[in-house]
Amino acid sequence: MEQFVHVHGLAAPLLRANIDTDLLIPSREITSPGKDGYGEKLLAPWRYLSTAEGERIENPDFVLNQPPFRQAIVLITGENFGSGSSREAAVWAVRQFGLRSVIAPSFGAIFQHNCYRNGVLPIRLPMAEVEALARLAGAGGLNLTIDLPERALRLPCGRTLHFEVPPNEHRMLLEGLDAIGLTLRRRKDIEAYQEADRIARPWIWQSARGTPAPAA
Repeated sequence: MEQFVHVHGLAAPLLRANIDTDLLIPSREITSPGKDGYGEKLLAPWRYLSTAEGERIENPDFVLNQPPFRQAIVLITGENFGSGSSREAAVWAVRQFGLRSVIAPSFGAIFQHNCYRNGVLPIRLPMAEVEALARLAGAGGLNLTIDLPERALRLPCGRTLHFEVPPNEHRMLLEGLDAIGLTLRRRKDIEAYQEADRIARPWIWQSARGTPAPAA
């Protein structure tokens, strides 16, 4: 997983509540055999229009189709972002579009956990702060600095907002680890426990044929 330590870049405003995972990546857009190819499909129902000939063209009125927001790395949005189904492709689409963080008053729980595991930082702030940031972003040129070690969001005016990240997720993002990688940081402890358990309970480590089972 890609590390997240210090990120600096443009914020885009999309202050709408209840943007669910079926909007982020509609089921009809989940066609790739792997994890790639989802960035262009993010928010497809809003990003694209259909012509009379059935072709799909960009909607020029949608914020993420407008310069400079095509290059945004932070999305400022409304409450309950990422609610709905548990599809992980919703986070893949967010990340592959180029977004490293989403700022909202609240998130769908599964989507929030999927963000941490895919290198995207969900930042929860009070609604009044989110609305103020969205206004600044809508005026154009709001470049934010995210300092994950300090759990701090720094504004161009010099103001700093602080946010919370659970300890395990904080470490996963800082070190670029998934859940398995985080567990394997304790490989020596795991191996020591297994060795002690082989001595204390040897019968547990016997295979069906009575031979010692291989070490994990």
